[in-house]
Amino acid sequence: MTRLEVRPVENRRDLRRFVTMPRRIYAGDPHWVAPLLFERLQHLDARRNPFLRGIELRYWLAFRNGRCVGRISAQVDRRHLERYGDDTGHFGFLEAEDDGEVFAALLETAEADLRQRGMRRIRGPFNPSINDECGLLVEGFHVGPSMMMGHARPYYRQRLEELGYVKAKDLIAYDFEVGRPWPPRVARMLARIRRAGDIRVRPLDMRRYREEIATICRIFNDAWANNWGFIPFGEEEAQYLARSIRPLVDANCFAIGEIGGEPVAMCVTLPNLNEAIRGLDGRILPFGWAVLLWRLKVRGVRSWRMPLMGVARRFHGTSRGAALALLVIDALHDYHARRGVERGELSWVLEDNRPVRELIEGIGGVPYKTYRIFEKRLT
Repeated sequence: MTRLEVRPVENRRDLRRFVTMPRRIYAGDPHWVAPLLFERLQHLDARRNPFLRGIELRYWLAFRNGRCVGRISAQVDRRHLERYGDDTGHFGFLEAEDDGEVFAALLETAEADLRQRGMRRIRGPFNPSINDECGLLVEGFHVGPSMMMGHARPYYRQRLEELGYVKAKDLIAYDFEVGRPWPPRVARMLARIRRAGDIRVRPLDMRRYREEIATICRIFNDAWANNWGFIPFGEEEAQYLARSIRPLVDANCFAIGEIGGEPVAMCVTLPNLNEAIRGLDGRILPFGWAVLLWRLKVRGVRSWRMPLMGVARRFHGTSRGAALALLVIDALHDYHARRGVERGELSWVLEDNRPVRELIEGIGGVPYKTYRIFEKRLT
């Protein structure tokens, strides 16, 4: 007789097991990339990661006859509740074997925990928030994930739906062929915008790196303020982000659009770290450091991700707003094309954000992955 048990994560050893548990699920999957263990442990440390402050997180592991077969988190994000007042808690970090009993035990544990904390709806996956890895992959299993984007087995969707979870929102990831020239219509638009000459696009000023990242976060907070589920970056979070990505970037990974010297648009690209860490099995010792540095700094990666792009809200729906968006994207496109980058991922975009989706598709982006946020009423 088999015995299934769900246990809380109570110590550092449990947390390490929680982080490494997906290796069992994705054994044999050529597209999954093991995250760096040290980075994941640091990222889940609220003393180091300000993105976790204000999020009351609890983790569990599922065991069958002593073998780890699944994991899940349940969290209450106080900033989400303050902004939306919707009594919604979140689940995240869901991984499990293809077993309905395991999925039911994990989700029922998260639901009971959130119900006990006064929540009336559960939504996810958020790992652990909308400003981090989020959404369950439901389309696009044929290609590995870009950095800070998730992967999943196709059966996850079915198991959630069997438990009464329904779609709340889809997030779309776009594939972009960097070496391909702009479509003629876009090239003509860019030429016309440049002739007008009232918009300046520049790279980041690395001498004022932290201040510049704060500026990008400020534009992001304004540009995305009306988006579904939006939670703004705070000052501590902006500086944590600046420190985290500093070893990966240079000035030309960023583009800032200015009008009259005022920064009003931005675009950020990051090297696809998953390309560089593939095959390291999450470890950098004893020789992983050398391999990682060589791939990043010598060979270079051939794929990048554009996680952030935004234009100040007062320009939304205007021709100048469209011009700002095109110019900051064009600056980064040219830079990466010259360096031999082959592909980019523009992600993620809300399924119903038609202006941004039409912009991306107009410049040649192709939707190739869909990540779904699920939800369920807690009764």
